[in-house]
Amino acid sequence: MKSFRSEIDIILPNYNSEKFIQQTVYSIKNQSFKKWKLFIIDDNSNSKTKTILKSFKKDKRIKVIWLSKNKGAAYCRNLAIKKSSSKYIAFIDSDDIWAKKKLEYQLIFMKKFKYDFTYTFYETFGLKNKKIITPERYNFSSFINDTSIATSTVMVTRKVAQNVKFTNTKICEDFFYKCQILKKVGNAFCVTKFLTKYRVRHNSLQSNKVRNLFWVWKINRNYNKLNFFSSLFSIIAISFNSFKKYGFK
Repeated sequence: MKSFRSEIDIILPNYNSEKFIQQTVYSIKNQSFKKWKLFIIDDNSNSKTKTILKSFKKDKRIKVIWLSKNKGAAYCRNLAIKKSSSKYIAFIDSDDIWAKKKLEYQLIFMKKFKYDFTYTFYETFGLKNKKIITPERYNFSSFINDTSIATSTVMVTRKVAQNVKFTNTKICEDFFYKCQILKKVGNAFCVTKFLTKYRVRHNSLQSNKVRNLFWVWKINRNYNKLNFFSSLFSIIAISFNSFKKYGFK
């Protein structure tokens, strides 16, 4: 791995994830690409979760930042971006899993074509088991009609990430973040390999489509500043594309 000179900072917001966090962190530690640093922002989790997180302290590549009050995923991600310093930033949620060569393949792809925003194919597991083949390119207009970029597949360059913030909304804070990056860089590009496993569970994004669409609507109107008809078309298109990928269940 001597050809890799650029370090990757990985951002992981964490709250009461004692059932999954070990598996997630193991998938990071098991990466073929080794020059990474993991920022875990613990959002005032329970004692079981904190005990597990403390077990990672022997690995100097893992930095846990402890919050004394629950601030939400957006605050955690924004704080980690501020603390990070590497050229590339990757995101993962506390219950998702990366394939062994996820970072390696994605970094090669970004460096080869000088891309600022990339993502990968992914598989869902848990409540739903599907292989999700995303479009190979997104711009802002296509993304607001098909929000298939899973956050745990995303890698961006620091130069585009450092001045963009996640919205402080109850959910879908990552939706507007991706919208902002797309407006800034023009296009996002896909590594066409299944490199991420996205866990669908009760109260997760994909398990409650109505709630998800409600917040996308609010973000489109209040943050993306779309008019009524553009927002309505966005919701209809997202619903249609979601049905194609996931079905009714």
